[in-house]
Amino acid sequence: MLDAKTERLTIRRARSGDREAVAELIRAYQRPLESFIFRLCGKSELAEDIAQEAFVRVIKSLDRFDERFRFSTWLFTIGKRLLVNHHQKMKPSADSETVEFRADDHRRPEHVLEEVERSEKMGRMIEVALDALVSPQREIVLLFHQQGWPVERIAVELSMPEGTVKSHLFRARRRMLEAIELSGTPNPHEVFR
Repeated sequence: MLDAKTERLTIRRARSGDREAVAELIRAYQRPLESFIFRLCGKSELAEDIAQEAFVRVIKSLDRFDERFRFSTWLFTIGKRLLVNHHQKMKPSADSETVEFRADDHRRPEHVLEEVERSEKMGRMIEVALDALVSPQREIVLLFHQQGWPVERIAVELSMPEGTVKSHLFRARRRMLEAIELSGTPNPHEVFR
């Protein structure tokens, strides 16, 4: 990933039509984005497709990018939304889920449906929580929890002291929990296990 200053300069060059700058953005963020999407969906081909679509949309919309925020946060948010949209389009009806129940699966179909519903509820909780965050908290949370970056690396990449990163993580977790509780989710503490 690019440091904030290099990122801004590269985006400005890309906005002016510099193809090499666009290629630099893709090289810098393709793997992290695919990894982020893969962690959300568990399917490498889908993660690659979503990442590619996210880059297409981002490159077409570079003129709307707000330089007060990090490019990676914007890109990852678009990637996540594309994945959510994909899942909503591909979501089977309850009848087809029951019909597609595999004979070698010893779980009862209603238990499989309960697991799917629990997973969807958890996804909605996480979405509510992330939507409650602003930059740089959102970016720090995504880098720490989704990308698995240590506090030290985040501090270097975002050019801020480690204590500030830890403080943002603490406040972000509190804000996310409050957002989930306000949304009426029965057991918001599951997210922070």
